[in-house]
This record gives sequence, C-alpha cells and structure tokens, in this order.
Amino acid sequence: MKLFNRLVISIIILIVTVCSSNIQWGKDNWKNIIKADGKGNYAYLPAVFIYHDLNFSFFDSIETKYPNPPIYYDYRIHHNGTTADKYFAGTAAAILPFFLAAHAITCFIGFPADGYSKLYLIGVNIAAIFYLLTALIFVKKILKLYEASDALTSFLLIAMTFATNVFYYTVCEPAMSHIYSFAFITMFIYYMRNYFLSSESLYIIILGALLGIITFIRPVNVLIILIAPFISGDKKTFNNGIKYLKTHISAGISAGFVFLSIVSVQLLIYKLQTGCFWIDSYGSEKFNWNNPRPFDFLFSFKKGLFIYTPIAFLSLLGFGGLFKQNKFQFYSLAVFLLSLLYVLSSWWSWWYGGSFSSRVCIDYYAVMCLLICFAFNFLKTKRRRILYSSLILSFLILCQIQTYQYRYYFIHWEKMDKQHYWNVFMRVDLLKSHENPNDDLLKEL
Repeated sequence: MKLFNRLVISIIILIVTVCSSNIQWGKDNWKNIIKADGKGNYAYLPAVFIYHDLNFSFFDSIETKYPNPPIYYDYRIHHNGTTADKYFAGTAAAILPFFLAAHAITCFIGFPADGYSKLYLIGVNIAAIFYLLTALIFVKKILKLYEASDALTSFLLIAMTFATNVFYYTVCEPAMSHIYSFAFITMFIYYMRNYFLSSESLYIIILGALLGIITFIRPVNVLIILIAPFISGDKKTFNNGIKYLKTHISAGISAGFVFLSIVSVQLLIYKLQTGCFWIDSYGSEKFNWNNPRPFDFLFSFKKGLFIYTPIAFLSLLGFGGLFKQNKFQFYSLAVFLLSLLYVLSSWWSWWYGGSFSSRVCIDYYAVMCLLICFAFNFLKTKRRRILYSSLILSFLILCQIQTYQYRYYFIHWEKMDKQHYWNVFMRVDLLKSHENPNDDLLKEL
C-alpha cells in the first residue's frame, strides 16, 4: 500500500497518457484535439512563431488544409477595422514550451511546420497531461498541509481525476483553458497556505506571479483571491497575514508589479492587433448580474454540476465537519463558494456552450478535494466512511460511463433535458451498439 501511495500520481498520469494516445493520437483522430474555444486559445502560438500575424489571416488556409466540418469554429472577431482573437492568450503561454518542442521536432523530421500538423496537436495533449500532473502534485502537497493520510490522499487524487470531467478535458479537449487554470489555482492555494503559516515575503511575490498567470489565462478566476480567509485557517492568522503585508510594503509592491506585468501582456497583444490597449472581445456575451441561474448551474439536466459531477454534491458534507471544528473556515468558505456560484451562473450562457458537465468548475477542484477530506474527518465511524467511499466510487463509475456517452453523442453537448438524460442513464448496453435513444438531438450534425 505504501508503494501504491508513492506511485499513485505516476499511475494516474500513465493511465491518462495511454487513454490519450489510444483515443487521440492514432489515425486522423489527432485532428480533433483542438476544437471550439481551444482553437482560439491555441491560435496565438502559430500566429506569433510561424506566421508572424496576430490578425490570423492564415485561418482560412488552415481550415482548408485540415478540413473537419464538425469542429469548424471561427475564433476571430473584428474590431477597429482589423481582426483579433476572441480569447485570451494565457492558455497559449502555458502551452508554449510544448509548442516549441513540437515545432523543433516537426522541422527536424520534415513534417509540415504550419502549427497544425500532427505533432503540434499531440504536443497540446501532452501539455494538458503535464499540467494535470502539476495539479495532482500540488493537491497532494495541500492535503499534506491539512494532515490527510497517504491512503486518503491517494483516494482523493484518483477520484478527482476519474470521478469528474478532469479526465475528459485532459484527454479529449486539452486546448480548453480549464486544466491549465486548475494547475495554477491549485499552486496558488498551496503557496497561500504556506504564506499564512510562515509569513515570508517570497510567498507574496510568488502569489502575485501566480495570480497574474491565473488572470492571464481566464480573468474571471481572479476571484480565487477571495479564498484567502478560508485558507488562512482562522481569524487571528488571517489578520496576522494582512498585518505582515502592510508592514512589508516592498513585497506587496513587487507582487503587484509582477501581477501587472503578466496581465499587461494581453493588453500589448490587443494593441498590436487593433491599435487599442483594451477591446471587449466577447461583444454581446455578457454577465447578467441581475439574473443569475445558480439552480440551473448546479441541478439542470442540461449541464448541472451536481447532475453530471455528483461527487461535487457529495463533497458538501465537508461543511458539516467545518461547522463543528472551525466556524471561521465554514463561513469564509461558504462566502467564497457562494460568490463564485453567483459570478459563474451570471454568465449569459450559464451552461458554457458545448461541454461535458460544468467545465468552469474544474479550475477549483482543489477546494472540492479539501471538502471531501473534511467530510472524512466528520464521519467518525468506519462504517460511515466506507459508505461515503462507496458512493464516491459509484460516482466514479457513473462519470466514466457518462464520459464515454458524451464522446459518442449519447449525451448531447448542449441540448440535454430530463427526458434525454434518463433515456441513456447507465445504459451500458448501448455503448457498443449503434442505437442512440437521443439521436433526435443530432439533427444539426
């Protein structure tokens, strides 16, 4: 068991890599690695390093060269008489080392060095696996800080990967931003915890850099700063952390400078693209602050987090342990999660387009792991812990079945409702057949 606990992350990464190679790297499947928002996330890399064209005039020629009508998506927008990318460049920055490696190998072996041939896209898949590895390592470090046992830590790492949509977005849509945000937010939580435990100036600067990267990848995730009271552990430690920051102004200024330097890269890109330092790249797509949809976000059959990732609902039991042990953490975490729910469910497309489960929640799964850890502490008897573990394992099986169903369109990417959900719920008998009870949703294909 000790050997398994030491190797658990390696085992998870091996499984994910084998699945990626089997599903994505063979035949022409690699052409599906970058799709939807991921196309816009990735496009900065070939634009800068190959075409030297931040107005993306190469888009049409690439779509003609590698035609794939089912995943056609134009990420370009028009502003100030020129063309820009709708999406932010942070994900591309995270993928950059893997892109450069793929470009070097592609040039060496004589493949088309156009940014979209096979090795480039496989490089994106490997990048997502690397950032999943990073996230797992730092979740393990966080759980160690909270004195979780090695066995529980291993169990939680497996559950987080395979009982959620983390597996899908690492293997099947690795160009989406969420695995990268997941890694950096998890690192941010770890270093914030260390800051409150030790109050060292270096941690302030590290946190400034990580918050800059988090914002650069997906600006709304700057909300992670609101988790500070919970991570501090108690009111006294939180106040001491704030006092330390006030008395070490130079560290705070340095952290702010690092943060702004990273975030400003996007502003410079906008300037090069359009002549303006800021553009509203999402146009009419807005937050509806007066009409959030929290219930639908969590419980709808269309895309509800608790429906398609029920382990997230199970994690709420951790609040029971928090309430008994540390009311400061209980209320501060509740405020953070409710604030996050309000913001995420206020987006005009609260279901976030075509996706498996509520993909925007992946970024914060380290918090879910902590809640499950607290839940195990709350459940004092062995029988209750076994029951809780059994429920998690059953949800892992459900998630893997639904992942498969999603990949083969039994679960529609956007049009699901109650009837169509129950049409295929746990219908493992359909997985090897050509019969799809929900094929009426596929008319647009």
